[in-house]
Amino acid sequence: MNEQERKVNEYENALFNVENDVQNKSSLAWEKICEYVEIIAKEERDEFSPSEYLGAELFGQIHTLPKTISKLKKVKKIWLYGSQLRRIPPEIGEMESLEYFDPYTSYQLHWFPYEITKCKKLKDSRVSTRALYGNYKYRRPFPDLSENPVRYDSEILTCSVCKKEISYRETNQLWISLGVGTDVLPLLVNLCSKECESNLPKPSDNYLQHPHKGGKSLKQPMNESERWKNERAKRLKEIESEKENTTNEKPQLNTQNDTKISFKDLPVLKLIKKIWEK
Repeated sequence: MNEQERKVNEYENALFNVENDVQNKSSLAWEKICEYVEIIAKEERDEFSPSEYLGAELFGQIHTLPKTISKLKKVKKIWLYGSQLRRIPPEIGEMESLEYFDPYTSYQLHWFPYEITKCKKLKDSRVSTRALYGNYKYRRPFPDLSENPVRYDSEILTCSVCKKEISYRETNQLWISLGVGTDVLPLLVNLCSKECESNLPKPSDNYLQHPHKGGKSLKQPMNESERWKNERAKRLKEIESEKENTTNEKPQLNTQNDTKISFKDLPVLKLIKKIWEK
């Protein structure tokens, strides 16, 4: 394998493989964010803004949130602006008061757990959609879940639909694009059965209309640029066709209302005729 082939291979691996073990949990940054979660939970605060507590340098070392965010029952707003997060744990679904979710300019955050749909009060969000898998503007490719499952801290998973405990061997991981807050997000689902898969909601319009495994062979709908080019080409073809039809048309006489003109019907000629006959 030459250098160019190696770079292409690395690029494709980055596109189609899920990154696991994203967080160094022996670091000071991790210790501080876990400490911060406990403070917010104990004091029952309604906003969660880790960058204010950790500072920019330490917050920049945080690539996932602790699963203890499940304790944040009173939090209504999450502020994660400009983070280096790469994933959100499924436990976000237990934040029952959450109304506003803001990870704007978190460009490493490409997907979210399906469990975020359990936050029934979540009505508003601000997400950098250009970074999302499958977004309608760019159609960023989905990683392949067939042989590269997303792994969490525990060896035991919970079905995203029925909450049954399952192992990685038992789970069926799929991608689905659904409306969350004011955005359409790519969500990772852990499923224990076909029945739970059938209970998934219908994906948002203009996205793949079925749950899927992702991967290189996945055909997504056209992105915004492709749709514009397609519509432009279609319109140009219509204009050319209209021009061609206009050029080939020959003027035709309207014989339906035309009547044969007789000199006898002309008043002046009638008068001359009378004079001549006299």
